[in-house]
Amino acid sequence: MVLRSLEPLDGRTRTRYEAVLVAAARARQINSEKIAAEERGDEDAARLKKIKVTSHALNELLDGKIDFERVED
Repeated sequence: MVLRSLEPLDGRTRTRYEAVLVAAARARQINSEKIAAEERGDEDAARLKKIKVTSHALNELLDGKIDFERVED
């Protein structure tokens, strides 16, 4: 597994805590997709089984592939 710098996260989110929350939400979403694919017996199930959801979510966030909205109080 390739280790990447987390410096680019500083520009995408206000804080690292916010980055962790966004990545965790995406990781849960990927995990749900992974479980659903396994239950259906999809072709993607084998590919999804190999990925580590937390690392994949962080990589998506670093690559700018995750869109999120901030909800202001």
